[in-house]
Amino acid sequence: MFKQKLKEDHDKILTQLTIPAFGYELVRETLLKDILGKDYRSILYWGGKNLARKYPLGTIQEIINFFESSGLGTLVVAKENKNEMIFELTSDLISNRFARDTEYSYQLEAGFLAEQLQNIMGMEAEAMEQQKKKSNTIIFTVQWE
Repeated sequence: MFKQKLKEDHDKILTQLTIPAFGYELVRETLLKDILGKDYRSILYWGGKNLARKYPLGTIQEIINFFESSGLGTLVVAKENKNEMIFELTSDLISNRFARDTEYSYQLEAGFLAEQLQNIMGMEAEAMEQQKKKSNTIIFTVQWE
């Protein structure tokens, strides 16, 4: 119990820190691409699923809050039906990436969403990303059986 409380306190402190995004972009956009090579996108997807297992969330609102507090961006549910949910992700970083015309993968976020929804829905889920440059938005379509 003490260890869990310590982790929660640590995570809270980290969400309150403000640092330049350059370091984050340097690691994610340059270093990870170089290390992971041609498997970059699929490893990011798997990594997102793995992160979701380490940070299990029980509701869509908790997922939305997680995206915000982790700096991934503002996530909203755009549409949902019985076999899929469509999310929109926006942030200043996403707008900046589009402005720089940088090739960027959001498979980490897609994998995270797929695993979280799989746990919530109790069914196998997959997520696909679609980048909408005109609106500076990333669309995630999560589907389950």
